[in-house]
Amino acid sequence: MFKTIVVAHDGSEGAKRALPFAVELAKRDGARIVIAHVEEDIVGKGGGPIHATEDEIQADIRRQAEELSAQGVEATVEMTSVMVGGAAHPIASIADDADADLIVCGTRGHSAVAGLLLGSVTQRLLHLARQPVLVVPEGASPPATG
Repeated sequence: MFKTIVVAHDGSEGAKRALPFAVELAKRDGARIVIAHVEEDIVGKGGGPIHATEDEIQADIRRQAEELSAQGVEATVEMTSVMVGGAAHPIASIADDADADLIVCGTRGHSAVAGLLLGSVTQRLLHLARQPVLVVPEGASPPATG
C-alpha cells in the first residue's frame, strides 16, 4: 500500500516513539523511509539552533537511518533549517518532493487544548499535508515486529 513513508523526526521522544510504526509499515509494504529533520533556528543576535545539542540530534538521526538500511529497510535523511515555529511547511515539502504516501510523526504528550495553544508541528501538519498523517500518541504500544 505504501511506497514512501516520511517520518518527521526532531530528536524528541515522540519522534523516537513514532519511528517503529513507520518501520513496521515499511517492512510490511516494502516501502522506503525518508526521515525528515528540520533544524529550527533562533533569529537575531546570537542566533543558531534552538537545541544546543542539534549536532548530536542530527548524528543520531543519521545513525538511525543507517541502522534501518542495515536491517533491509531503505532509509534516507532529508534535513533543512527554518526559523523557530516553521517546521511543518518544510516537512510537508519534503513529503511532496519524496512523493510520499504517508507522514508519520509523534506527539509531545500535550493535551488537545495545550497542543492548540502551543501550535505544535503535528497539529500544523494535519492541516498542511497532502498525504495522510499518522500521529503516534504518548503511551502508544510499539507494533509487533515480524
